[in-house]
Amino acid sequence: MSTGSVNRFTSICRRALASLGGVSVAARSLFAFDNSFVRELEGLYVPWQGAGASAPRLLALNEELAADLGADAGALRTETGVGVLAGAIAPDGASPVAQAYAGHQFGSYSPRLGDGRALLLGEIVDPRGRRRDLHLKGSGRTPFARAGDGKAAVGPMLREYVLGEAMHALGIPTSRALAVVATGDDVIRETVLPGAVLARVAASHIRVGTFQYAAMTGDEELVRRLADYSIRRHYPQAAEAENPYLTFYERVVDTQATLVAQWMLVGFIHGVMNTDNMAISGETIDYGPCAFMDTFDPATVFSSIDHGGRYAYGNQPHIAPWNLARLAETLLPLIDDDTDAAIAAATATLQTFPERFRRSWSAGMHAKLGLTRADELTGALIDDLLTLLHEQAVDYTSTFRVLSARLREDVAPARALFADPSRFDAWATRWREQLAHEGSDPREVASAMDRVNPVYVPRNHKVEEVLAAATAGELEPFHRLLDVLAAPFDERPGLDSYAAPAPPAPAPYRTFCGT
Repeated sequence: MSTGSVNRFTSICRRALASLGGVSVAARSLFAFDNSFVRELEGLYVPWQGAGASAPRLLALNEELAADLGADAGALRTETGVGVLAGAIAPDGASPVAQAYAGHQFGSYSPRLGDGRALLLGEIVDPRGRRRDLHLKGSGRTPFARAGDGKAAVGPMLREYVLGEAMHALGIPTSRALAVVATGDDVIRETVLPGAVLARVAASHIRVGTFQYAAMTGDEELVRRLADYSIRRHYPQAAEAENPYLTFYERVVDTQATLVAQWMLVGFIHGVMNTDNMAISGETIDYGPCAFMDTFDPATVFSSIDHGGRYAYGNQPHIAPWNLARLAETLLPLIDDDTDAAIAAATATLQTFPERFRRSWSAGMHAKLGLTRADELTGALIDDLLTLLHEQAVDYTSTFRVLSARLREDVAPARALFADPSRFDAWATRWREQLAHEGSDPREVASAMDRVNPVYVPRNHKVEEVLAAATAGELEPFHRLLDVLAAPFDERPGLDSYAAPAPPAPAPYRTFCGT
């Protein structure tokens, strides 16, 4: 799409917006908005408003996050507050827009994706001066909707709430849900489902796909404005570098390498690592067919649409640099006027990804096993344990958690996980010998391991249970699961079922995008 086409498209959308009339009315100030994206990046959004909701009803409100944003949770629970969170009322100071972006989806390029059922309400500057997006998902059709209805169902929106809060509690950078509001309207999928809108908060929603869209217009100045904006917002130190755009790219590569390593360490599978789902900020965004791995297998795929396993657990460290190569392509004219020199510089930076990932993953894995030295012997211990887990189809999360019990001389829990415990015993002997060689105190190591190995993660069967109950109108199980996941490293009495591996099932577990 040429620059002229983009401008005409934006103009058409503005006229369409004007024709909507008074769909929403301004609400009193609920947030301290400052809409820099809208001020500075015209051409990368379309002004738009939510479709409204026939009977908005608050299902979940993240009061901790609301306080963090400087918002009054009580005000958000009022009729006006719920209307804002549903997209039916425009809050004072907001400049709602549908963001434009392109993307590679399962390797195939789509030049115009954008927020087909979402709106950026604006940016909140919290009491500590941090700038974060407030974004609605499921708020109705936009000009980017294509054939979609712009709606979302209760189950997928609550799934994103659960997964985001779980990742936050695990210490992994992530977008977070502020609220989920039932709309009172039906959503037609395979069946009729209750509709909902998710209000989520993120450092920003600038994606690799945002840069792809800007580059696709052919407007190099737009790409430069986007890059300068991203540097100011996320990597201000890059502005002082000799080559700010190359340094910016290096910082994005580094944050993504660290993020994917964190995913791998807890057994998280994003499920749809398209370039439009990779945030420049280094946060996990767009929870769709995501899930946590049960039995350890690098080929694990849960997404119902990932037929070839492109986004399998073990492929995530390889897909991330592929996506980052697409980002590099958009930045080449900014990195150097000499195309060959720009390619060489970007390539050299991208080639650091494997080592950056390995370093982060290795440090995390050594911590999970209580090891303080990193050498060939400890590397072999890690590799051999993962091989053993794979060969005997052992639960990933449970294994690392119960290893600390063995250091407290309780050998039964770990041995019970293995079909052939003798092989585990042989490995555990080597592990204990290594810890002794490092001069570690077993009980201190056990305590340190319990601080990095969660006992509670969003077990897939538990997530499905609470989403089914919530869809039927029962929210207590959902809130109970949130309470459990808020303290993932603290084992508590009466919660054994939340730590237990999935029971045998007649078919493999599958997740869906929720579109």
